[in-house]
Amino acid sequence: MPKRIIDLRSQAPLLDIVSYARGREPLTPAQRAYVARTVRRVPEVVVKVSGGARTLAGVERHLKYMEKKGVSGLETDMDTIAGGSGFARELAIDWDLDIESVKHYSKKAIRGKPPKLVHNIIFSMPVGTSPKKVLEAVRRLALNEWSFEHRYAMALHTDTPRPHVHVVVKSVSEKGVRLNIKKATLRQWRAQFAQNLRDLGVAANATERAVRGETRAPKRTSIFRADRRDDSSRMRKRQDVALHLPRGSEENPDVGHSVMTRTRLYVASGWRVLAARLRTSGDDMLARDIDAFVDGMPPVRTETAMLAEHLRSARHREGAPERSH
Repeated sequence: MPKRIIDLRSQAPLLDIVSYARGREPLTPAQRAYVARTVRRVPEVVVKVSGGARTLAGVERHLKYMEKKGVSGLETDMDTIAGGSGFARELAIDWDLDIESVKHYSKKAIRGKPPKLVHNIIFSMPVGTSPKKVLEAVRRLALNEWSFEHRYAMALHTDTPRPHVHVVVKSVSEKGVRLNIKKATLRQWRAQFAQNLRDLGVAANATERAVRGETRAPKRTSIFRADRRDDSSRMRKRQDVALHLPRGSEENPDVGHSVMTRTRLYVASGWRVLAARLRTSGDDMLARDIDAFVDGMPPVRTETAMLAEHLRSARHREGAPERSH
């Protein structure tokens, strides 16, 4: 399924700049703090769904991986630490995943993919954040969101520079209600994760990339490996489009470029109006910070343009000639 570009004019962001700008009443202390954190680039939390197993074997593999890489084993929703031989199977059976697995292998399910037994979710923060506080912030979120509803387990990982917590959540609650993770769900979790971190004394924020003037970076490792293998016609076509872009050109045939540009203009206009509103109310310092923030937004660049730059750089490092245009 192709990626969809989120148009912030039709979907409410976590930080509704346009609403703040259009309001007549002074910003509340909470709103002002939110704006200040964003324009002063307080570290942003990351919450992403990394998939979810549809089979018992898949659940067990992921639980074993979490436990193996975990700093202190696997924490469960029952305030226990899981680990050792056979723990993954025991946990899956304790969650009744063996029953769920059999129940969903009906004739209807066999014709398509069986539903997910669990969701895999990752919560992370930038380099330098206290791993223990990241774990505690996720604990609080899990207790608030899933306690006595969905079974879950988590593990703190510090095998990369960014401390992160892997969480496995049972898809079906104890009452038989399936957990459907939507964009609004992720927004809520991000906001709650950031608040929990702030309560623990960690500077943290939760806003959309578009509101911050950022674009998503390409998956460089997978792109480079596919380029080396050269075994994907779709990837070859995409690379050809990227490599035929003039060097340094911002012109892009990607249909998403125009949508991203409109969104950027919409967001920047909202920031400018908000800055003017703050000046009127005498808050010149925050208004100046907003102006500097908007002025410092990087150019709008699609993944195709970033892909072109990455591929040229990779080929240059390897000493390979660039494809002729």
